[in-house]
Amino acid sequence: MLQKLSIIIPAFNEERTIKEVLDQLCKLNLVRGIEKEILVIDDCSTDQTSNLVNEFIENNAAQYIKLYQQEKNQGKGAALQRGILLSTGDALIPQDADLELDPKDINKLIQKFISDELDVVYGSRFSANDNIVKNPAYYANRFLTNLSNVFTGLKITDMETCYKLTRSDLAKKLILKEKRFGFEPEITAKLAKIKGVKFGEVPINYFGRSYDEGKKIGWKDGLKAIYCIVKYAF
Repeated sequence: MLQKLSIIIPAFNEERTIKEVLDQLCKLNLVRGIEKEILVIDDCSTDQTSNLVNEFIENNAAQYIKLYQQEKNQGKGAALQRGILLSTGDALIPQDADLELDPKDINKLIQKFISDELDVVYGSRFSANDNIVKNPAYYANRFLTNLSNVFTGLKITDMETCYKLTRSDLAKKLILKEKRFGFEPEITAKLAKIKGVKFGEVPINYFGRSYDEGKKIGWKDGLKAIYCIVKYAF
């Protein structure tokens, strides 16, 4: 039974949006009275990210928000790995700090997770989303998802999505190695290998940001994703 959800926020130089993300998550009432904890993993930011998180916690008396700081910058995957180990919920979900996704959609994943008795639910940015901009990043994501499906046998539409609601006991059993954006294909492949694991997917809203607005993933990360898809399939 899902009684507590751990929301893991990997953050690196997100001073422009981190307080807004925390505010939205604090205002979010999870369905069925589910409790939440919010774990911010600051990946050795060089801006005011960690100070803003501490300020937010103090001003909002939000005891369920915890800030952890990496000793050195290691990447999104490393931050998520630490968050998984520190989580105390029955299930967990990553939340990017950049406001590309709407935290209210977390409830959609929870409803699917519970109603269909699933182990993993992905939030798809591309399923039933007619307003999405079909730029090179869109086609790269679709290619990587289709390639991942070939190797995993899954039939999902968005492997690279941030929103991956997962039973905590399953996530904690995985030996994850990828420190950067290879985390997405790695965890997908390793979850798919677990015998009897049940996957689901729901459409979510997506408000993509540009590189000028702080987006950090690039073409080299795409090549790394291809490598990880093949590597972790075997």
